[in-house]
Amino acid sequence: MFCVSCNDKKSDYQPVVETIFNTTKRIPDSLFLGDQNCKSCHKEHFDKWQGSHHDKSMQIASRETILADFNGEKFRSQGVQSHFFQKNNAFYVNTEGPDGKNHDYKIEYVFGITPLQQYIVKFPNGHYQCLRTAWDPEKKKWFDLYPDFKVVHSEWLHWSRGGLNWNNMCADCHSTNVRKNYTQKTHSYDTKYALINVSCEACHGPGKQHVLDVATLGKKYKNTGTMQMTSDTPPKTLVDQCARCHVRREQVTEYFNFEGSLLDHYFPFLLETPVYHEDGQILDEDYVYGSFIQSKMYHNNVTCTDCHDAHSLERKFEGNMLCAQCHLPETYDTEKHHFHKQGTEGAQCINCHMTGKYYMGNDFRRDHSFRIPRPDLSVKYGTPNACTGCHKDKDDAWAENEFIKQYGQPDYNHFSDLLTPGLANAAHGTEALQRLAKDTSYPAIARASAINKLGNTPNTIDINSLTAFLDDMSPLVRASTIDALNDMSNPDYLSAVYPLLEDAKRAVRIKAFNALAPIPEGNIPENYRANYTKVKKEYATYLKVNADFVGGRINRANYLLKKGRVQKAIEGYESALGIDPTNNIVRTNLSNLYYQNKDFDKAEDAFQTIIDQEPTYGPTYYSYGLLLAELEEYNEAIAQMELAIKHMPQNIRAYYNLSLLYDKTKNPKLAENTIVKGLKQEPNNEQLLYLLAFHYSKHSEIEKAKNIMSKLVEQSPNNAQYHQFLQQLNP
Repeated sequence: MFCVSCNDKKSDYQPVVETIFNTTKRIPDSLFLGDQNCKSCHKEHFDKWQGSHHDKSMQIASRETILADFNGEKFRSQGVQSHFFQKNNAFYVNTEGPDGKNHDYKIEYVFGITPLQQYIVKFPNGHYQCLRTAWDPEKKKWFDLYPDFKVVHSEWLHWSRGGLNWNNMCADCHSTNVRKNYTQKTHSYDTKYALINVSCEACHGPGKQHVLDVATLGKKYKNTGTMQMTSDTPPKTLVDQCARCHVRREQVTEYFNFEGSLLDHYFPFLLETPVYHEDGQILDEDYVYGSFIQSKMYHNNVTCTDCHDAHSLERKFEGNMLCAQCHLPETYDTEKHHFHKQGTEGAQCINCHMTGKYYMGNDFRRDHSFRIPRPDLSVKYGTPNACTGCHKDKDDAWAENEFIKQYGQPDYNHFSDLLTPGLANAAHGTEALQRLAKDTSYPAIARASAINKLGNTPNTIDINSLTAFLDDMSPLVRASTIDALNDMSNPDYLSAVYPLLEDAKRAVRIKAFNALAPIPEGNIPENYRANYTKVKKEYATYLKVNADFVGGRINRANYLLKKGRVQKAIEGYESALGIDPTNNIVRTNLSNLYYQNKDFDKAEDAFQTIIDQEPTYGPTYYSYGLLLAELEEYNEAIAQMELAIKHMPQNIRAYYNLSLLYDKTKNPKLAENTIVKGLKQEPNNEQLLYLLAFHYSKHSEIEKAKNIMSKLVEQSPNNAQYHQFLQQLNP
């Protein structure tokens, strides 16, 4: 039986189809028919999907859907006691609220089934919040999702605030055809969805046209292109479509409408801390995509459904049979390959090539980058490896020696050999990142991450070599190049960004528009004005859709700042503090803006507020020291910079600036000693080495300066600035 009436005419329906797949239009809920309409023709697939994690992604709270007891249990964690009970045929929790006091909250919805189930309560102004305490269905007990993480009720990360807000953190991936509908003026939501869970149509698209075509054409039916994720979908396209929910990302459109690709709606996090280790292995949750596109599997057209059933989501085979689909068992599933006794955990492919971590307390998720263990990188840079992950009683040096005994020295080419030293600020790090960025044989996400890091080293990179990546084949690389150039705050590159206003990917266009903020609209070249106007609307939507995030409000403020609208930027930062009053990174930037606006009293008050809230928060002292230096209060600035180093000794810029302050106050020996202390933290830091060479040159210790510059030239032979300085030292 079809939901679409026999009286529906294709001619009446067609105009709707033409508008829903549009960059600015959302898909009407009426085009989503519900899962039962799929069952009649696709029973086998429906039966697999029913009961799956997608099916149970979100449900209305009832005795049938709630797995926890709610029979008066009490659970205590981090000084907070929660009491779970039933009242008037409903389910409640009494726990700490946003005011720091306990209140009763009614459970409205449930998330998930295994390995944990979360519970959602309703707050004023359309906010829905996910409890921090979850239920373990296997052990049948309550547990804290973040047992080692103390959160104060006034912090954004408290369960009653932004960090566990359903509307902006969860809804887009747990339901079908979601519209967040956030209003910044009232900080309220009117979030809507077509179907409560991850339905058939969440993946395949709205079914009304499909059902109508089948009813009209019968056996002559052919896919008209309105259905997504079919058996004809190419492997990488399928990964891109799954990535919509299986990626750590930033949203750039108000509605997802199945048009375009991932980068038309979202932009993924790149390989950087705290989401990834320096070599690209998972650190925080990345939800698979960012790992998988690093892998050789992905680049050889292995796709999600080669390993996972598309509807049940279960693995297609258990044990090494899953890998044996492609990798010959007589070659790889042997002790000669893995050096572990057959049938043991060590003989399982995934335990060496897909290490994992527990997230949310008890949810073990595997790294999908499918990498060969590299204990040699662990020895050099402290990154994890599978060997010592299992052999807890051994160290990385042991693992490296055993690896060499069994397999010899690593002789294969992997991007981590270049990315890791670059992200770890090791010797030759900048040169390694440049090599990685230029080599198109490496994964695009690794190259983009290298470029992103290069943007943080403006003194060691030639801007012309960076702008070349604006023409790269990969939209990830183009986008990260814009970000890198943007971070450099160098206006010389802006003319190279204009063509990106016409980029095929919306995320790239939006980044290009943001980078062009310093250019008055009237000065935009005539041949780009039409596209500039179009992207302006896309950028406004991007800001709107992220306005409920601190980062979104900061992005708006920074854009206004680049436009020269300092007071409006200040208001933007103050607005960000309105939703996260304890965010001292925001308050630090706001303090600097107060200073820029010559409101020195507010600047100092803001710094003092941070010190009162977090007396060990090093960035405060660092920024306060910079402000005092600008005010030419050098002795006070020195005192603050010394505190910065005390509380964050790893921050190299603190040593750099303290040395300059000592030099300014005629203390050359203290200036030198400060640089030396910084180099103990990072012996090959190019900025500190360059500063030390300059210091020696200034104080007539030319040979010492030459030695350092010779080392820098050797480390970065393509850096013209280093060569020029060395030539000056050799008249």
